[in-house]
Amino acid sequence: MSNLGLLSGTKAKKSTTLRFSLPYFTHWGQSLLVCGSAPILGSWDVKKGLLLSPSHQGNELVWSGSIPVPSGFGCEYSYYVVNDEKGVLRSEMGKKRKVSLPESIKEGEVVQLHDLWQTGADALPFRSAFKNVIFRKSWNIKTERPQGSLQNKLDKEDSILIHFKICCPNIEENTSVYVIGSPTKLGQWKVQDGLKLSYTGDSMWEGDCVVSKIDFPIKYPLRVSSRIYSKYSKSGNFSLESGSNRELPVDSYNDQAQYIFVADGMMREMPWRGAGVAIPMFSIRSEEDLGVGEFLDLKLLVDWAVESGFHLVQLLPINDTSVNGMWWDSYPYSSLSVIALHPLYLRVQALSDKIPEDIKKEINKAKQELDGKAVDYEASLATKLSIAKKIFSLEKDTIFTSSAFQKFFSENEDWLKPYAAFCFLRDFFETSDHSQWGRFSQFSKEKTVLFLTMILDFLQLEKIISKDSLHYDVIRFHYYIQFHLYSQLTEASEYARRKGVILKGDLPIGVDRNSVDTWVYPNLFRMNTATGAPPDYFDKNGQNWGFPTYNWEEMSKDNYGWWRARLTQMAKYFTAYRIDHILGFFRIWELPDHAMTGLMGKFRPSIPLSQEELEREGIRDLDRLSSPYILQEHLKESFGDSWTLVAANFLNEYQKDRFEFKEDCNTEKKIAAKVKSCAESSVLLDNQDKIRRDLFDLLKNIVLIKDPEDERKFYPRFNLEDTSSFKDLDDHSKNVLKRLYYDYYFHRQENLWRENSLKTLPVLLNSSDMLACGEDLGLIPNCVHPVMQELGLIGLRIQRMPSEPGLEFGIPSQYNYMTVCAPSCHDCSTLRAWWEEDEERRQRFFKNVVGSDALPPSECVPEIAMFIIRQHIESPSMWAILPLQDLLALKADYTKRPANEETINDPTNPKHYWRYRVHVTLESILKDKELIKTVKDLVEGSGRSCPPLEEAKQQVANSNKAK
Repeated sequence: MSNLGLLSGTKAKKSTTLRFSLPYFTHWGQSLLVCGSAPILGSWDVKKGLLLSPSHQGNELVWSGSIPVPSGFGCEYSYYVVNDEKGVLRSEMGKKRKVSLPESIKEGEVVQLHDLWQTGADALPFRSAFKNVIFRKSWNIKTERPQGSLQNKLDKEDSILIHFKICCPNIEENTSVYVIGSPTKLGQWKVQDGLKLSYTGDSMWEGDCVVSKIDFPIKYPLRVSSRIYSKYSKSGNFSLESGSNRELPVDSYNDQAQYIFVADGMMREMPWRGAGVAIPMFSIRSEEDLGVGEFLDLKLLVDWAVESGFHLVQLLPINDTSVNGMWWDSYPYSSLSVIALHPLYLRVQALSDKIPEDIKKEINKAKQELDGKAVDYEASLATKLSIAKKIFSLEKDTIFTSSAFQKFFSENEDWLKPYAAFCFLRDFFETSDHSQWGRFSQFSKEKTVLFLTMILDFLQLEKIISKDSLHYDVIRFHYYIQFHLYSQLTEASEYARRKGVILKGDLPIGVDRNSVDTWVYPNLFRMNTATGAPPDYFDKNGQNWGFPTYNWEEMSKDNYGWWRARLTQMAKYFTAYRIDHILGFFRIWELPDHAMTGLMGKFRPSIPLSQEELEREGIRDLDRLSSPYILQEHLKESFGDSWTLVAANFLNEYQKDRFEFKEDCNTEKKIAAKVKSCAESSVLLDNQDKIRRDLFDLLKNIVLIKDPEDERKFYPRFNLEDTSSFKDLDDHSKNVLKRLYYDYYFHRQENLWRENSLKTLPVLLNSSDMLACGEDLGLIPNCVHPVMQELGLIGLRIQRMPSEPGLEFGIPSQYNYMTVCAPSCHDCSTLRAWWEEDEERRQRFFKNVVGSDALPPSECVPEIAMFIIRQHIESPSMWAILPLQDLLALKADYTKRPANEETINDPTNPKHYWRYRVHVTLESILKDKELIKTVKDLVEGSGRSCPPLEEAKQQVANSNKAK
């Protein structure tokens, strides 16, 4: 590519007209603009880009514009939807376009680029999940010619040279791509006589032909006949692309184009569909593990997936969560570090090939002791770290001088050093609450230079360790563990890729407030707040996850570098990922840090109700509406005869029969502390849990939430109509507040939330080449699905949580292609437990979905599981990803365990113990050819793609030989 840096004011030896043309329907006040790397296209400054002009051509609105360029001109470019001030409203997804004009194009000639808008879906084949795993053979085809090069010359004045380009990411061996149409040069609709395209790399196929103007009708708009693309193999088999014939509109300029470069986007084929299995890392059971799943177990799971016809293995988050030093840390979404891996998943046997016999015996003993029904989080982690320290002391010098470790350390020290320091200080101070660490509460900004100096100075001052080298080994032990975790997960990840299996990770929406990240980057978090979710299917009272919300304004200053670093690290192991609670990138449910439940929140960002707005509507008693509304009758109803005792300890009577909370118990955390104190001193004899819940309910008996940062702004309390505070209002106030409530939650925020998501989500998507899926369950704003469609984000559909209004059960056969479908997920009961927990719902499902008036079985027998799983596998969704527990329900032998024991999480319990463990080993289900055949038949019968077994085995064999 020559002249890539075209300079303004440079006198061109030859002047060629380059015309851009793209069909795109805009809304009022929107325009299309092209911006590129060359100065004449703005040097990537959209404000200086080329505005295009619209014209109606048939049923299309075509945007076009021209610039003069020198011979051999080349640059990258993209299209943008902008407003009247050239502010970007929407950008193309995918890679930047490239143009490189051949030197043979003469002075005065016109070159037209006929492009199609690149959507997020168009970019999916370029994601590593497809490029490096599913379609990896297609991407390894030998390149036949450079992109953009011409094979023909334009030697007649009444001719046009047309250059065709099509993306075809999934193509069989010994197969070519043809373009056919009515002109002779396009084969007159005969595939074997059509224009054979050449492979030019990156899944692109290109070719050109010279067409005489007299060969086709000339009218406005000029159309170079219809055309269509086809695959044609050496054996004579061919397949035509789906959809209507393509047509090429040409602008009616006086200087008609001599060259037309047609970028036809993606070849239209039957949409690719695949299937996968989902299981948390900790839930896997193998014959080698120490009481919990380990990264190297993934190789066995991949083997089972391939034999069963699955192209994907999905995990929950695998980052270190060691915040509290107890089983609470089993919660995988509360990260101690968003990058460090969890030591829980380490295989200690693989730390060295020279493990002494006494340590081997200790490992074998631990296997037996930890082989329980559920994960013993504390025992498994403590055992692994204890054994690892013994092996570390024997081989640390060998490891730290190895080239592999030195490479790992140099590539990861920016996060590894602060992580190791945090772990040391956490253990020394016996708390992860870094606000309790004295002068170490704030991390040194010059971390790469002062880190060890800071810690060593600390040791000298406090004299807590006699030798610095002993301390340094404590730090180095954390390096050692992370190095081996990285090595083991990388080994499993590369194994999966070779076998054609996508490893899908999980990106948690939050981090623990006592984490490495809040210590190192406190400016990126709003530490006086907490993250949660409003009431929904999972919890009618809302959820409070306890994570601090993000300071998006601060994050934007370096283009969201913290997020980009997370995604870059994840891409080392995964080729796809799930964005946890994607709604949080539109708006987050923000709670005060003194809240314990999830109801009393507000959306951030959001447009509040102003005091002026409320007063205009006749709502003036704002103190009454924004304070707990507590009458004597409420106390008697909640506490019965004990109401006076409760009132005396927690409330003040500020008017006759009207109460307010005392200063020492006017938040949920204060109430909880005082209830506990009263119970310990025997002041309260009743059930303290009930008293605490009832006091919480009184605290929530408000209509408006006052903004803590601006007392003239208010937010409607969620489900305000359920409160007695609302019910006691006059009719006018009720009607006004109901209207404002609806406006706040379902109308006025839509544009704001859309704009907010388009600031952050594209950065995430462009930070790696992983395939992105978004968990879009819950209270879904109207703007969410259009944005996800625009960005090429794959949504989630759970049958029992339909996104369509008025449905009790989703209809998998009607799901959108850009979705993942599943009968259950980790945040709800399994298929078996769901079937058995509600008799009336079971009967409705059996009648309305299964289509039977008979009495349904009380248990989820294999026939029921088969029916529901088949529904999902046969759906149009791109992915059917099935929990392993639900797949095991296909065989009666695996359903002996009580169904409720297979549930992974209970979202209504903030202190749930995440400890579910599959009751059979991977080795045993790999031997169960009956189950494998049942699953494989389902997948193959649905038309979904399956990994080729023999090819997968050969790939692994070749790789092992190479090693």
